[in-house]
Amino acid sequence: MIFNMERKNCVFCNIEKDKIIRESENTLTIFSNPYLLEGHSLVIPKRHYEKIYEIPKLILHELIDEVQCFEEILVSRLNLSGCDIKQNYRPFLQDSKYKVSHLHFHIVPRYFEDELYKKSMINEKDVFKDMSDSLFESLMGKLK
Repeated sequence: MIFNMERKNCVFCNIEKDKIIRESENTLTIFSNPYLLEGHSLVIPKRHYEKIYEIPKLILHELIDEVQCFEEILVSRLNLSGCDIKQNYRPFLQDSKYKVSHLHFHIVPRYFEDELYKKSMINEKDVFKDMSDSLFESLMGKLK
């Protein structure tokens, strides 16, 4: 019944088999619950990783291949306008039903002016800032 027991307190290490939509050697795809929009799915590595840079490249490639494949399935079968694909690393938040510290990719189905846009993203342009030359130079100096 339970998929894996790598970490007893991790919900993604303890997924029930009947919740799995697709499975590959190193990945699982499930519906997100809770979800943002109908069809919101998660692609998860079977092994427990928290940071994207911890994952071996072979497994990371398999994760991205599954994200690409399942996005195409969602778009074609649900007649979507597109999808948002996200991966969050948020150690500054406690685990909850909205945040799990097991790396995963969100595939969020999108429609023109959908509920997510109307409730949050319509104001997204107010959050973005133009980058000044001095900030650009400062960041380049720190990251190069």
